[in-house]
Amino acid sequence: MTESPRNEITRSPTRFLRLPEVLERTGLSRSTIYVRRAEGKFPRPVSLGGRAVGWVESEMDDWIEERIGKGRLEGVRAGERGEAAPGIPEAGRRAAEVSSAR
Repeated sequence: MTESPRNEITRSPTRFLRLPEVLERTGLSRSTIYVRRAEGKFPRPVSLGGRAVGWVESEMDDWIEERIGKGRLEGVRAGERGEAAPGIPEAGRRAAEVSSAR
């Protein structure tokens, strides 16, 4: 029986996401990803050699979770003021109010 060292940190392997998977996970277009990257509002890709790049999966997961948190916080703040949350059209807000009143 082999014992593992006491100070060994258990890590999941780092995985890189290529552009098609990043597009799928975020729902953003390629141009939007690169514009936001230039603005410093999106994780930086890592060079994989040659012209290939990939995004670190854990960084993308963190970025997505951060967007979810911000979106929900903005929705709560807008709801307190009786406004539509950013990115939610007025008609969508009204439909949500009607369905929640039922």
